[in-house]
Amino acid sequence: MNRNPIIPFVLIMVFGIGAMFLLSFKGLDDHQALSKEKKDGGEKTEQVATKPEDIYQKTCLGCHGDQYQGGVGPALKGVGDRLSKAEIKKMITKGGVTMPPNLVAEDKADAMVDWLAGLK
Repeated sequence: MNRNPIIPFVLIMVFGIGAMFLLSFKGLDDHQALSKEKKDGGEKTEQVATKPEDIYQKTCLGCHGDQYQGGVGPALKGVGDRLSKAEIKKMITKGGVTMPPNLVAEDKADAMVDWLAGLK
């Protein structure tokens, strides 16, 4: 029984080329659908958090915990007793050693500082 060892490789090549063409045509169709949706104004806009609690849920929860207990970042309960409002504002707008800057917009910083200082 002499089998040709090239046949499996040729079959895999043919299936691969067929899959490549199939996916290319699928991508073209998806591109046309996306461009039509964009022309129709189907762009999605992201909601911006306005309340300090919402800002915390969106940007701070991952490092400071769901109960303000800390984690990667320090605990936030009683932060108003440890730091002044100016220090808190500098930390949330400019960042710190491990905290990235600009997580809270300047116009929302004062409300966030008041809320953080009041956490007990």
